[in-house]
Amino acid sequence: MLNIPVLRWGEPYESLEVDEIKHFYTGEPIAKVSQANGGIVKRDMTKAWKCRDILRQFPISDLIAKLKVAADLYETATLPMGDGQQSPEDFVKQQSSTTGLPEVLCRANIPKNSFVLRNMDKIMDCLTRGLDLNILTKGWGLEHRGVIVSYQCQAPVLGAVLPSNSPGVHTLWLPVIPLQVGLALKPGSQEPWTAYRIVSAFTQAGIPKEVFGLYPGGHDAGGALLEALDRSMIFGSAQTVEKYKGNPRVQAHGPGFSKIILGDDEVDNWEQHIDLMAESIATNSGRGCINASGVWASRHTEEIAKALAEKLGPIEVLPPDSPNSKLAAFTVPGQGKSVWNVIEQDLKESGVKDMTSFYGERLVERELCSYLRPVIAHSNSPDTGIVKKEYMFPFATVVKCPEDQLLKKMGYTLVCTAITKNEKLINQLSDATYIDRLNIGPIPTTRLNWLQPHEGSIIDFLYRSRAYQVAGV
Repeated sequence: MLNIPVLRWGEPYESLEVDEIKHFYTGEPIAKVSQANGGIVKRDMTKAWKCRDILRQFPISDLIAKLKVAADLYETATLPMGDGQQSPEDFVKQQSSTTGLPEVLCRANIPKNSFVLRNMDKIMDCLTRGLDLNILTKGWGLEHRGVIVSYQCQAPVLGAVLPSNSPGVHTLWLPVIPLQVGLALKPGSQEPWTAYRIVSAFTQAGIPKEVFGLYPGGHDAGGALLEALDRSMIFGSAQTVEKYKGNPRVQAHGPGFSKIILGDDEVDNWEQHIDLMAESIATNSGRGCINASGVWASRHTEEIAKALAEKLGPIEVLPPDSPNSKLAAFTVPGQGKSVWNVIEQDLKESGVKDMTSFYGERLVERELCSYLRPVIAHSNSPDTGIVKKEYMFPFATVVKCPEDQLLKKMGYTLVCTAITKNEKLINQLSDATYIDRLNIGPIPTTRLNWLQPHEGSIIDFLYRSRAYQVAGV
């Protein structure tokens, strides 16, 4: 069994308080993880200023080159992990064992992170709109048109309170090191694996270990991180997002409420898009904020819901090591049943119909965990309670809504795929400030273009554009 220490600016620290994480399916102990408390975090953050000084000793181009090496190491190498070693296959099995994700899905997530690392030069070029990256190091410089521009770094370290449910979120903080900003991460209690493996790959690739802090621990550790640093991100519920709304120091990521919209001009062709809808709902066991939780159209909605139910409803629970396993477990005792109780109440509301009930029981309970098989609901109105719900499994509501009411009713949407050629509707969606990422045409909500910002630009969050004048220039 591995012993995983706190990492205090590159130095391992074994705490007296240890969390033993176990296999969700078998109960076998997997690792003992040292726990950091808020006092340790706050004390370490007083030294955060050193990180930027260390990283600015390397040209950004050199850091990007090191990330390309780290991509290969992360994907293929056996790397140090706590007091042991971790091969890529160890990583897959360990991540699956504590998060509940099937091994096949854990394996599929590895290339997502390595792709971002390997293509960081292109991603940085796109995120900065072609800016000479030396300007970020120096603080100012001349644009190609001969005008001085200045970008001021807002924090020497980015803090991140990470979740346990979806390994895909780590792509959001990967660009931070080439921006010459350090990282202080609080890994999710069930998913320390990705953060530790990426940091291990970074240091093996030649990035100084002193710019990394890893602080597994309780809520006080996460709270201390957010309090002590000038720039942090946190992943959580809608209540978490609301708590930090308007706080420029914290970028809060919550439920996505991502949607697929079929315009009146395309809805009669709905059958052509069923595979796209199913992929958007069920990819990665529906755990991501970019998974679609709603399909909206003015007509054919019951037919669409029935077709989706036929496609997704029969999916069965399989062991986590099965190559055909598509469903992740709820690893917290009672959580699956609690979620299902809420859904059952919502399905009783007038105008709501469970389209997957024909395919057997949705709640599957095991000795140490539980599963929810895919649920497709139909709502005759955009005003029912179930329309506003999102869960960590393949769940979606097909909503009947007139096109002229769509913009008023759809609400916040992280990713919106609009299948339409109606320019008026496209323009309205483009202007809607509550839609974050907009896909025009048949693009699954789960297929991201990493050459564009996702959930806000990390450049805009970490750097401030300002006026800057130099005599004689």
